[in-house]
Amino acid sequence: MKISIITVVFNGASMLPGTVESVKKQTYLDIEYLIIDGGSKDGTIQLIESYAAEMPQLRWISEPDKGLYDAMNKGIRMATGDFIQFLNGGDWLHAPDTIARVMEKATIDTGVLYGETMLVNDARIPVGLMSTLSTRKMPEHLHWRQYLQGMLVVHQSFIPRRSITPEYIENNLCADYDWCIKILKQSKQNNNTKVIITDYLMGGISKQRHKQSLKDRFGVMRNHFGLLPTLLAHGWIVLRAIWHKIWRMGQVSY
Repeated sequence: MKISIITVVFNGASMLPGTVESVKKQTYLDIEYLIIDGGSKDGTIQLIESYAAEMPQLRWISEPDKGLYDAMNKGIRMATGDFIQFLNGGDWLHAPDTIARVMEKATIDTGVLYGETMLVNDARIPVGLMSTLSTRKMPEHLHWRQYLQGMLVVHQSFIPRRSITPEYIENNLCADYDWCIKILKQSKQNNNTKVIITDYLMGGISKQRHKQSLKDRFGVMRNHFGLLPTLLAHGWIVLRAIWHKIWRMGQVSY
């Protein structure tokens, strides 16, 4: 089965090469790679052109967009693969055989493939698994109602079937959270690959704009789960965060 890997970038010349190289090195053959550029002015386009000349599986566009999720929606519309993965600039596939190992777990009924995420710092040094360093423990069996506990699988390590993939809502920092829930509601089978899928660069928009992110997450949760369950869940999330901070006192956490 074919997988479409999508990278959205804007003025990301410093981070794009490592991301593209991690895709280029994959041993799995049926990969379609899409780069959606927002009209970069920093040399990103020249980088993309040079990679496109040596990667026949790479297709790309460069044009202004209305923001991150508008660009990601363009990628969804361009994709032709059976499955879709978003790999942001600065995030890498964990190993050359990652996609091969992930796709081994796909069956005709699989709606979502998912796996672990390695957190890395700016020097690309592994810090630890997301399940270890954060309060988000990746479940053995994934169901949309579990997302009342928060975003349990890192977006880049969540690979849905294209036929059940909606477009993202826009102007919401937690649009990826909403997107995953919508997909899980439609999925017949969610397969835990037991694979470290991505190396995730710590940070991101939601971390940089944390207050707005919390507000947007509350809205998404209320929409899917109702007001009372959302309020109760936030009480639990706060207690869980406090316990996690105490438990990992003096250790790295995320």
